Amino acid sequence: MSSDFVLPGQPLQLPRGPMPRLGDGVYLRDALVRASLVGVPSFEGSTLAISRSRPRPPAPNSVVLGAVTRLSPLQAVLSITVVDGVPLPAGEEFTGVIRVQDVRATEKDKVKIADCFRGGDVVKGLVISLGDARSYYVTTARNDLGVIFATSEAGATMEPVSWQEMRCPKTGKIEKRKCAKPEGM
Repeated sequence: MSSDFVLPGQPLQLPRGPMPRLGDGVYLRDALVRASLVGVPSFEGSTLAISRSRPRPPAPNSVVLGAVTRLSPLQAVLSITVVDGVPLPAGEEFTGVIRVQDVRATEKDKVKIADCFRGGDVVKGLVISLGDARSYYVTTARNDLGVIFATSEAGATMEPVSWQEMRCPKTGKIEKRKCAKPEGM
């Protein structure tokens, strides 16, 4: 079994052979074994389980997920809800700031925050430092970092078409975003 984090509802890859007993954190639905917790699946004897992880505050080099709450020409503000794959308890979110110079690794002077993020986008980022007393500085300057979930103006979930564009499946309209490269590609 791989050591990758899984999200609730995500199907789990099972080894060949008999169906394992299902323990805590997993369930069977539509003939697929799925995760009900965020964590790493593991076998305890013949039982497949996912144990709960304890949440901890972000630190430098922590991978975080957060929703964009505010935009300005110089920065995007995130509400960080997941740190290193572990969701934070409701009401205990942290604030992250993506500065214009931390969006991309190249052509930093050409970055426009409004062309990279919109309010409500879910962003995968890397904490680069503890910011001021209220926030963490976050970067998306790697291919695997950026917007992972966005909703179009028509209300549909958008799909990435390049590293800087997403398309609405309802209308076909293209919107600019700093997209994260999907895992496994």
